[in-house]
Parts: sequence; C-alpha cells; structure tokens
Amino acid sequence: SSCLSAFCFCSRAMAESPPVLREASESAETPGGDGSTILAMAPPTTMSPGGSKKMQFASLYVGDLAHDVGEAVLYEIFQKVGTVASCRICRDSVTRRSLCYGYVNYYSVSDAEKALRDLNYAPIKGKPCRIMWSQRDPTARRDLRGNVFVKGLGPEIDSKSLHDTFSVFGNILSCKVATDSKGKSRGYGFVHFEGEEAAKIAIEKVDGMKIGDKQVTVAPFAKKDQV
Repeated sequence: SSCLSAFCFCSRAMAESPPVLREASESAETPGGDGSTILAMAPPTTMSPGGSKKMQFASLYVGDLAHDVGEAVLYEIFQKVGTVASCRICRDSVTRRSLCYGYVNYYSVSDAEKALRDLNYAPIKGKPCRIMWSQRDPTARRDLRGNVFVKGLGPEIDSKSLHDTFSVFGNILSCKVATDSKGKSRGYGFVHFEGEEAAKIAIEKVDGMKIGDKQVTVAPFAKKDQV
C-alpha cells in the first residue's frame, strides 16, 4: 500500500539523497488521497521566472514510527526545531493502519537540516525514529553503490550507535539496524553513504574489526537476486 499527495511522495526505499526543494499547491489544509489530513501552515511563496507564485519545501522521510503516532504528534515534535509546512503519516489504503513512516516538509533547507541533526534517532512515543532526506527519484533510490552491509553486531548496538561508528568515513544518508517485532536487534544492519568512496573506505577500515565486543563483517550491500 502507498499514499501520494501534492505535499509528500511516499516510498519504502532506504536509499535517499541530499535535500530537494519541492513545489506544492496553495492549500493551507488538504485532505490526503487516502482520507488522512495534511497539517499545514500558511506558506511563504517565491516568484517563478514567469511571474507566478510557487511554494517550495525541504522534505524529510521519517521512519520506524510506532503505530499510534499520528500527524499531530509528528507536527508537534518537528515544529520545535523549525517552521513545518506540512506533515503526513502514510497509511494502509484499506485498513487505515499506519505504515509506521511518514513525511515532514519544512519551508527551508536549514530547518530540515536542523531536524535531521537534532531529531534523528530521537524517541517518539518510546521508539527511536529514523530520519533521512526524501527522494522522489526512483533511480536514485535504487542506487546501491554507497550502501554497505554490516553483520555480527552485538545486541547493544542500535541504529544510532552504528551511525556514530561509521559517520567518521563520510556523510551518511541512512543507517539502520534490523530488528524483530519486539525491537530486538537481528545482529545486522545497513549504512548508506552519500558517496561510493566513503563506503569503500568504511569496508576497508571496519571489516574484521570489533564494534563493541563483537567482530563484524562489512561488505558492499547486494540484493538477494544479485547474490
């Protein structure tokens, strides 16, 4: 199931890219195509070369949310670090149950950057969220060249710990430790670097080394059908 609106493009992909300013229609509050409501404030506008007004947003993907996190909760948290233009939780089109991810749009890239810096892995209703830049280009989402696979992780290593370990090698777009339905680590995770070179250096430096008390294996990520 998926949801699509003028304000946010919903996708399950991990691969993300640097900030993109997006245009949207001039609605202060707009019902989503799946029946949910986008929270929005009166937006600033910019003039296009043709003289028409356009709104632009810096969009963030917010994942790993609890099922009971709604738009109001998301808005309240992200509004604390900057002016939120709109936000949305993506839901199953039939059951209306949250898919545990959503999108937050800011009016400025600087506010979105601050949210990414200050709120990434912060707990929302007791569950650490995962934030990354929203990426609408499916080609970019499928680009795995900067993606590495890490296995052999101890149970104490969470997504933030993994991010902190690998961030010394370059800018990280997405980082996640796989967990079971109870939130316990499955012992492996993924780190997606902005650049392929950073991924290569991380593999060279960390493969066979210890993270915490356990020796880990670090390798280029490959889909199952590519193995």
